[in-house]
Amino acid sequence: MNRKPIIAANWKMNKTATEAVQFIEKFENLVGGSSLVDIAIAPAFIALSASKELLVNSSTTALAAQNCHFEESGAFTGEISIGMLKDIGVDYVIIGHSERRAIFGENDALINAKAKSLHAAGVNPIFCIGETLEERDGGEIESVLRRQLEDGLKDLDSVNMIQTVIAYEPVWAIGTGRTATPEQAQEAHAFTRSVIREIFGDSVADQIRIQYGGSVKPDNTKELMGQEDVDGALVGGASLDPESFADICKNAAISD
Repeated sequence: MNRKPIIAANWKMNKTATEAVQFIEKFENLVGGSSLVDIAIAPAFIALSASKELLVNSSTTALAAQNCHFEESGAFTGEISIGMLKDIGVDYVIIGHSERRAIFGENDALINAKAKSLHAAGVNPIFCIGETLEERDGGEIESVLRRQLEDGLKDLDSVNMIQTVIAYEPVWAIGTGRTATPEQAQEAHAFTRSVIREIFGDSVADQIRIQYGGSVKPDNTKELMGQEDVDGALVGGASLDPESFADICKNAAISD
């Protein structure tokens, strides 16, 4: 099935609201309203409103958030609810990122609660999975990915899943300059799709988009995206420069 690529920028804890506006103004001019790929930008929480003001009429770029809380409201100091994000106009929320898992101790049950709450609110999750170097070297890739998928996507239905984007990010390739080879990425993506097929059936498995994340750059995008089961990219460091990120988006469109 021909799945439309989706390229998402995860800025992490970078860029002020002013810098986000400057980036988006330049980036939108560079990508020129291409309809060949879906694009999302995930700035820091404080830059979401200013970013949305620029993107509200964009035919190219959607707005994403980097995290959310699964409760609607309450005594959760420092947290951001999905309703708050939806009110700004956020289209996607990244959940399950390896940094949230490793640094902040988020487990599959918590990530699953976020996924269910996002779907209940009509916001699309970008659901991250991936193995560490130790798990890869120990031959645990498939067991780790299966656990993250089965537990993190528990109780979601087929309609929910078609609106979900999965991002496979080998933890050892995030911010390290190391990138999984196209063959390694394809192998992990194909396995991920096979697990989705087991749980949710052929229709969902054929339609769901699976991004690759981990030191994605303009010069490796086309080859990565040329793999059968790689449907996009979740981009970290290379998304902080508008020209670099625009080149990634253009190369993704070419590979399609």
